[in-house]
Amino acid sequence: MAISFKDRVVIVTGAGAGLGHSHALEFARRGAKVVVNDLGGKVDGSGGSSEAAQKVVAEIKALGGDAIANGASVSDRAGAESIVKDAITKWGRVDVVVNNAGILRDKSFSKVELDDFELVLKVHLLGATYVTKAAWPYMNEAKYGRVVMTTSSSGLYGNFGQANYGAAKLGMIGLMNTLKIEGAKNNIKVNAIAPVAATRMTEGLGIPPEVMSQLKPELITPAVVFLSSDDAPTGTIIEAGAGYFSKVQIIEGKGVKLGQNATVEDFAANFDKISDMSQAKAFASGSEVFGNIFG
Repeated sequence: MAISFKDRVVIVTGAGAGLGHSHALEFARRGAKVVVNDLGGKVDGSGGSSEAAQKVVAEIKALGGDAIANGASVSDRAGAESIVKDAITKWGRVDVVVNNAGILRDKSFSKVELDDFELVLKVHLLGATYVTKAAWPYMNEAKYGRVVMTTSSSGLYGNFGQANYGAAKLGMIGLMNTLKIEGAKNNIKVNAIAPVAATRMTEGLGIPPEVMSQLKPELITPAVVFLSSDDAPTGTIIEAGAGYFSKVQIIEGKGVKLGQNATVEDFAANFDKISDMSQAKAFASGSEVFGNIFG
């Protein structure tokens, strides 16, 4: 059965190009009313114009869909709130938030300026927080909501020159993990996508053209749309790229109980057992970890 978003209102941030553009179009094709947000700036976050968002709105309308443009920066609290306000003013509801907006200011940790570090955190992590926070009351009231965070393998595993980006992207997983718990009682599901795609943000990474040609943004969108649907899971991270999809989990080994008198030497002697991941499992919350320690 086809997945429909008829009568749903979907916000996609950073939707003027690349991944967000692809997501916005697919939601519209499936009947959603879409808020197309894009600052219209460069990859490093400088500049700005609402033209990119307006072009995507025009594409959606040409398909027979319904959409509005918003040119605010997610890194600005008032701007982020305006994205949600536009949805409420136009359609009276917000069902889905896809936090896709992002910038890059790559440099090795020894060379990166702290202003650039903070800006990347502000756009990715705080931007996702500001937009989701603005939508949260409406989702709670409606007892329905879907939120998708855009994380990255750079955050999950690390990548040279991306300490700021990686920190922000893994921070979004921490945000997801708590929101999935707090949103559960009101049918708000929160998930994350870790995309590998050919966009403006990956153009300068030295990826061979023959590989870039396979990393189409539209090959990420199926996962994002499903994670935003009625049947979505919650607290799930999906890695996606070039038609490949895989669930990613944070897992913890069985561990070793060394007791109340454990010393540094005890820890060192048992380090191999402590590091054994053969019986590792995932936990649904921090409280489950606490229970595992004392269980």
